[in-house]
Amino acid sequence: MKQAIAEAKLSAGDDTKVSLLAHSAGGWIARVYMLEYGIDDISMLLSLGTPHLPPPKGVPGVVDQTGGLLDYVNRACPGDCFAPDVKYICVAGRFLKGERIILSEVQAIARAASKKSSHHSRRKQWAPTLKACLVGQSYKQVCGQADVWGDGIVPEVSAHLHGARNITLDGVYHSMLGARYPDKPWYGSPGVLEQWVHYLE
Repeated sequence: MKQAIAEAKLSAGDDTKVSLLAHSAGGWIARVYMLEYGIDDISMLLSLGTPHLPPPKGVPGVVDQTGGLLDYVNRACPGDCFAPDVKYICVAGRFLKGERIILSEVQAIARAASKKSSHHSRRKQWAPTLKACLVGQSYKQVCGQADVWGDGIVPEVSAHLHGARNITLDGVYHSMLGARYPDKPWYGSPGVLEQWVHYLE
């Protein structure tokens, strides 16, 4: 990252500061970079779908996927700690609301699936809820709660930072993996990009 910043400054002129544009975990890695290497060359951090906050402690079934790194980041450089020298823009997507998995409902679907006559219709009826439950489990690992909105991977509440300019974009999916489907635009898709790229000017 340091070399990329040096190259960007060289191409734009030595006195120019750069904006860090980061997606997903790149956002909190950029915060660590500023902590470790300083902010003399940085004017802005714009993060897209970054899980900035660590999951809460003591929630059953939740395991910190970063192994404690996000705890360190939020202790060492909480929120917009380098403001006003660095401007913070945090963009979250609001693509799908997660759902909690309720065991009795799962068991009912499993029983219905065993009856061939009703299998197809029950499976079709359950499909949207199943997707929301799976996404909810992803959200739960990040923020400790399943029934929240997010971009399909990162919950909205985790993608915002205290003190930052926090923006939520409706209908936006987490990654470019879904971009080939018209119903899954991501942060870099035409029509979505234009909603945040102007902050880099």
